[in-house]
Amino acid sequence: MVFLTRIFIPMTVGVVLAGCVSNPTTTVRQSAPDQLAMSQRDARFLASLPDVKTNPSYVRTVVDTPTKAPPGTIVVDAPRHLLYLTLPDGKAIRYVVATGRNGFAWRGSVYVDHQAAWPDWNPPADMRSRDPRVQKTSGGPENPLGARALYLYANGADTLYRIHGTNDPFSVGMPVSSGCIRMSNADIIDLASRVPNGTRVMVY
Repeated sequence: MVFLTRIFIPMTVGVVLAGCVSNPTTTVRQSAPDQLAMSQRDARFLASLPDVKTNPSYVRTVVDTPTKAPPGTIVVDAPRHLLYLTLPDGKAIRYVVATGRNGFAWRGSVYVDHQAAWPDWNPPADMRSRDPRVQKTSGGPENPLGARALYLYANGADTLYRIHGTNDPFSVGMPVSSGCIRMSNADIIDLASRVPNGTRVMVY
């Protein structure tokens, strides 16, 4: 059984499997920490996206860790739209993210099963029923999953949630998704280059 709780307004709790289904097209090769794994493909696709001025407070930065999770853990503070990658010596890299909107927020402990670069997006049936305009999209600058996707599993099962990039950078820092954790493309490329498959992800 997958132990994830979805948070509704008003507060109700239930087990759920829902999110951003996608087809991995290119598995990400792990890079050494502190290297931004930008390929020529990344540069070409990113150059075709709008040039967005980053809010200075949204720039990823090293901070004192606010969590007791061991180094190498991804911790998502969903209400504050923050993601931390814990480091040794009581530090963490802090990223600003978009999180689930009302009715789609969730909490739980999951892990990164695998990753993909510029993956196809194959939205689940319930998402298509809510919005008939939603359709499968090939990987690239127009794809809602952006530059990378980290596929979140629990107890061997796909939760259908992802930590991923976005083709809508203005949504970062807001509660707008169907449960997935969105990051700027530069930040998800950076995060993916630092975490191996099997990384624990804690969402609060």
